[in-house]
Amino acid sequence: MLKDTKIAIIGCGNLGTSIVSGLLALPDFDAKNLHITKRNPSSLLYLQDRGVRVHSDNVIAAKESELIILGIKPFNVSNILKEINPVLDAKNQIVISLATGITLDEIFEDLDPKMTAFRAMPNIAADIQESVTCITARNNNLEAEEKVKALFNSIGFSITIEESLMEAATVLGACGIAYVLRFIRAMIQGGIQIGFDAKTASQIVNQTVKGAAELMIKKNMHPEEAIDKVTTPKGCTIVGLNEMEHHGFSAAMVRGVLASYQKIEKI
Repeated sequence: MLKDTKIAIIGCGNLGTSIVSGLLALPDFDAKNLHITKRNPSSLLYLQDRGVRVHSDNVIAAKESELIILGIKPFNVSNILKEINPVLDAKNQIVISLATGITLDEIFEDLDPKMTAFRAMPNIAADIQESVTCITARNNNLEAEEKVKALFNSIGFSITIEESLMEAATVLGACGIAYVLRFIRAMIQGGIQIGFDAKTASQIVNQTVKGAAELMIKKNMHPEEAIDKVTTPKGCTIVGLNEMEHHGFSAAMVRGVLASYQKIEKI
């Protein structure tokens, strides 16, 4: 569905380049249909070798694209929308904001009220086509939603949610990947302490985490159901779990999620 779709990523930072990598991995996506912009695009010039159009002109990128992704910081959204709005066509283009905390009401302060606009929150696993992206929209229609979902399904999979849950989705999906990585790092450190070299510990932990996630997904299991399968009476697993809980493992995780959410609410 994206084969002939022209896409712009305005303000192509870490998340934007992850999306670029996911798109370029698609067998039927033509790189010449992709504009990416940055104030100083020098760090992105390597993508020109793959056919991507790399430059700093947001107006040209917006004018020549059907899907216009705003990968900019929240404080820049209004300025960029004011810059590109004169060349936007409400009938034929879709604006997609990745900016944390910027509501659709705020976006439409600088857009034609008839424009179709989405908020979306993917994560950096887009780089390997394993992102989860939560989306919400205004002035949506079936064709627009199918196209936007095709975009984000190309880098993982997408879920449509109410806008009131977008900040919560950011915490679980985008901030959440950092929480998981911090857990992985701690597991590796523990593995080194009990005798493994860093490389071997990483291999074991990474596959263990991947296996746990795939088990939840493919078996549609609750985590506690799977935990019960490996916690035998008087065994080493339950001793380790109880020690972690004694030091507040689950409580710390929940408090971290809440702290991130409270921070977003203040933005």
